[in-house]
Amino acid sequence: MLAAKLERLDALLDAEDLTSVWFARPNAFAWLTGGDNVVDRESPVGVAAVGYDGSQVRVLTDTIEADRIEAEELPDLPDETPVETYPWYSASLAEALADAVDGPAAADVDVPGLASLDPTPLRQPLTERDRERYRDLGRETAAAVESVCRELRPDDTEDEVAAALSIALRSRGIEAPVVLVGGSKRAGIYRHYTPTQTDLGAYALVSVTAQRYGLHASCTRTVAFDPPEWLESRHRDAARVEATALAATRETAAADGTASDVFAAIQEAYAAVGVDGEWEHHHQGGAAGFAGREWIATPDLETPVVAPMAYAWNPTIQGAKSEDTHLLTEDGDLETLTATGGWPTLEVDAIDTAGTLERPGILGIHHGDG
Repeated sequence: MLAAKLERLDALLDAEDLTSVWFARPNAFAWLTGGDNVVDRESPVGVAAVGYDGSQVRVLTDTIEADRIEAEELPDLPDETPVETYPWYSASLAEALADAVDGPAAADVDVPGLASLDPTPLRQPLTERDRERYRDLGRETAAAVESVCRELRPDDTEDEVAAALSIALRSRGIEAPVVLVGGSKRAGIYRHYTPTQTDLGAYALVSVTAQRYGLHASCTRTVAFDPPEWLESRHRDAARVEATALAATRETAAADGTASDVFAAIQEAYAAVGVDGEWEHHHQGGAAGFAGREWIATPDLETPVVAPMAYAWNPTIQGAKSEDTHLLTEDGDLETLTATGGWPTLEVDAIDTAGTLERPGILGIHHGDG
């Protein structure tokens, strides 16, 4: 599995005339090693860097982290992979990298004397190992979210629900970089309903982006207690926009098209369900993988739509949202990764595309009926 990624790095070294490339950002480190180089969640740079020089993978970290990194955080690398160290008090990781590298090199963080490298294209398309891990992550993420959603009550606060979601995910070895919980007082106002002490009230939108092995899975679920009359229709319309985005993703990949082609279909879908311009109030999603979104589609984004790759589209119509993470396979099939088979669904038609798709419905919960 590592060989496929090293082939991409070999091509990069040749194309850019480099002797080595280095990755210290957590998602790029995870992409190559399968491990985690994070200690401080507020830092964009991890505590270790992994490099490749065309013949060997090397890891560099300080003397505090070396034993743990070598023992626990390099599952995808050979056992003989060298882990080089520097005294924690003598330099920063960037400074140590500058001293350790010979010849022209590039890194995904600022390192004196090294060129800048954007690793995003290297992570696309997904390798077979990444796809296997993604399926497990998606299923377990959905299971955690749905288990919490089934226990919700109108007087739960958004913060309480967010805490329960974080615990449910962490108990499965899954981090949660994004947890959004919006009750009826706020979900209809804000597209990013960051949780507060406000009660859920009549209904709730619950959205997460979860991460394990560096891979990211996003999903949204809607729970209703005494919902407003408009919620069902807006939810269905948002689901139709998402279904259109998925159909357009499949068609665009087959035609070697770009993100802007999918975005055009999304714009047309909003217009078709009677809310032209609603797309302007929130981004619509895009490719997923070793970031919540490897890229976010815009009207002018000419990034290729490729397979096999994960995609997470998240259309919103004021107060409603439809979102899951899907795998577009090499054969053009769409697999919903964030699904358990235990959540209510609805069948919706994509705009201007034959066939229907199943999307998550609204879970109705009634309390106090005797």
